[in-house]
Amino acid sequence: MNQTDVVITGIGVVSSLGLGAEAHWQALTGREPMPVIDRERFAPYIVHPLPEIDWSTQIPKRGDQRQMETWQRLGTYTAGLALDDAGLKDDEALCASMDMIVAAGGGERDVAVDQAILDASLNRNDHDVLLNEKLTTELRPTLFLAQLSNLLAGNISIVHKVTGSSRTFMGEDGAGVSAVETAAARIRAGQSTHLLVGAAFQTEHPDMLLAYELGGYLQRERWSPVWQRNKDLGGGVITGSGAAFLVLESREHAEKRGRIPYAAIGAVASGRSRRSGDALKDEFQRMLASVAGERKPILTISGASGAHAPTEAEKAALEDSGAVARAFSGITGHLKEAQFPFAVALAALAIRNGQAYPAFDPSVEKPFETAPKTMLATSVGYNCFEGVGLVVEA
Repeated sequence: MNQTDVVITGIGVVSSLGLGAEAHWQALTGREPMPVIDRERFAPYIVHPLPEIDWSTQIPKRGDQRQMETWQRLGTYTAGLALDDAGLKDDEALCASMDMIVAAGGGERDVAVDQAILDASLNRNDHDVLLNEKLTTELRPTLFLAQLSNLLAGNISIVHKVTGSSRTFMGEDGAGVSAVETAAARIRAGQSTHLLVGAAFQTEHPDMLLAYELGGYLQRERWSPVWQRNKDLGGGVITGSGAAFLVLESREHAEKRGRIPYAAIGAVASGRSRRSGDALKDEFQRMLASVAGERKPILTISGASGAHAPTEAEKAALEDSGAVARAFSGITGHLKEAQFPFAVALAALAIRNGQAYPAFDPSVEKPFETAPKTMLATSVGYNCFEGVGLVVEA
């Protein structure tokens, strides 16, 4: 053990399964973990929706709530859960010196304005002029501010008074991997003693689904487990709304506060391999070996998206490496930037509780009976970027 070991002392998670770490533990350790899905609102596409949330429990001021889009409220709320869980929420001095790393995409488009532009374009040929007219008359100036990716970190700073250094990473699944990887590296290097890291994703908006579907990634009509997505139904991805934030500390800092960690974060590896042939499988297998070493079998919380080619490559690499996988996005939906932080959170919960998750897809996933002391968390992006991290008993 080392005093600069990176330990997890706070977990905040939100998904269609509920609010907080305990709700997710109970939902995922039942005999048959079941997804919560909405087939109607965005048919033929399926989403895993947010549960009912009383935002005021973590964002007390109505004014703060009103100026945030849903994804920002979701991230700010979930960050508050993590700070509460770590016993830091009411410690102004520690929050003021806490660093923060957030993975975030852009904001939501104004769908009504988009539709007005499309409708008007049917009757006019001067599309350049039309576009300028609509952009200068229909959009609120403040809307552009609300779209900025670093506004999530800004709102967390305002609401929760986390005012140390702040970094925002963009790049979908890869942003979440990089955020955790960088956070852990800062603590090991002595550049941070305590740090808030995480992401939020709100999929219940037509433009979010459009971005996936333009690439041919979304599954249509029917839900199925991640490992069994049917190519006849589309690209294989079913999205979900959710967020995951972690409070990371050096072991020394946590011990001084008297906090018992959930787990510790070991090596984190990331890459951006080619997606042709066996390149992804081979590179991901190399990453697994570099992080897991000789540990076999090892329980793995897989962030596989369901996208056919990368999910098949990850499955093959995990099987060849002797890992026993649990693909959680079949239950929560694909959470984009939040995918990797969520996987790390679930791994830490299993280690703290001394119990493996049951198979989320019993027809494919193997049983794992022993109490896990070492686990892997993975995220292989539906389009690009892959990462794997080691989570160990603290």
